[in-house]
Amino acid sequence: MQRITITLDDELAAEIDHLVATRGYQNRSEAIRDLARSGLRQATEEAGVSGDCVAALVYVYEHESRELAKRLTRIFHRHHDLSVSALHVHLDHDTCLEVSVLRGDARDVRHLGEHVIAERGVRYGRLVLTPAAIKSETHGHGDKARRHTHTHIRRGG
Repeated sequence: MQRITITLDDELAAEIDHLVATRGYQNRSEAIRDLARSGLRQATEEAGVSGDCVAALVYVYEHESRELAKRLTRIFHRHHDLSVSALHVHLDHDTCLEVSVLRGDARDVRHLGEHVIAERGVRYGRLVLTPAAIKSETHGHGDKARRHTHTHIRRGG
């Protein structure tokens, strides 16, 4: 780990101290590291993640919206190779929140996310992409060797 020195004006330092206190960081360094990571991820997203990625697609929708549940199911079945897992939460009598974990080529993942978010009846949506290296490998766990996928987060993202 490297030690660096930065200069902050009083107002920015006070904002960071407030963040440290409200989020329970042990010190400024931890908060600044998290802020730097977040800024790097955002810069990567703005530049356009390419290649393999893992992603979280979060969206809120009205489950009674005309045929929306069927349309969403159809979309995810067409892209079953990108879908890893999903969490479904009933927020109230009419509204659901879904978190879908996706993995694959960033162009394909972005296309799927944009398609879901654009569906009529989806009220809010956000896709968060993280650059990754997806590798299928054969190696042992215990006494058996088998082929399976490992996903490694790429450095700097």
